Amino acid sequence: MTEASAGKSRSIAPIPSLSRQRLADQIADVLREQMLTGTLQPGDPIHERDASEALGVSRTPLREAILILEAEGLVETSPARSPIVANPSLEELSDLLLVQANLEALAGELACAKATDEDIAEIRDLFQRMVDTNDDPDTVGFFKTDMAFHEAIVRATGNQPLIKTHQQYNSRLWRARYMSSRTRMGRIETMRDHGDIIRHLENRDAPATAEILRRHLLQAIANITRILRTERPDTAS
Repeated sequence: MTEASAGKSRSIAPIPSLSRQRLADQIADVLREQMLTGTLQPGDPIHERDASEALGVSRTPLREAILILEAEGLVETSPARSPIVANPSLEELSDLLLVQANLEALAGELACAKATDEDIAEIRDLFQRMVDTNDDPDTVGFFKTDMAFHEAIVRATGNQPLIKTHQQYNSRLWRARYMSSRTRMGRIETMRDHGDIIRHLENRDAPATAEILRRHLLQAIANITRILRTERPDTAS
């Protein structure tokens, strides 16, 4: 979608206030959530003046936030136009999810050997929070707990290159993974798989933990394919 066809960027809900500390990070958080909820759609331009006025911030921290989102692959910039929300193809998303599936499988295998009892208790607590909020209509809140669950498993490996690489891929897949999990069927799959993951992890069963994590991420490819073929009828098969 070009800037001309998109017209003005979609309205961004104002926020009460932002502290000066880490202001760009906070603005980036707001814009990420707008992308999740659909206020900002793939291909939409982000006009600096409109966005800075809506958020009640100056253009300098907004530009810094845009750079953060560009590094994460969520925003595309060019000298000739306003930044736009990234609109990756199904092929690009599938390729990213395939790599992420194997990163998380490796994390599950390593976590079985490296995770402390405290690490596993934290992962169990995050799963319980998902159980407790399973029927909550707040899909964004549920999704953030879901991502925290996966991040806790990766963090429990203590493998810094893996943690960093996983974070980079997860940033680029943020919206795609949300799309996969927000449907009712996606949430049912999520809860079933997460229950299996925590059970195998607690049993220190490395092959089973790795396999269920890989399968869980590969299922997201199928979910995204269904969603995008509905939203974009011209998506290649």
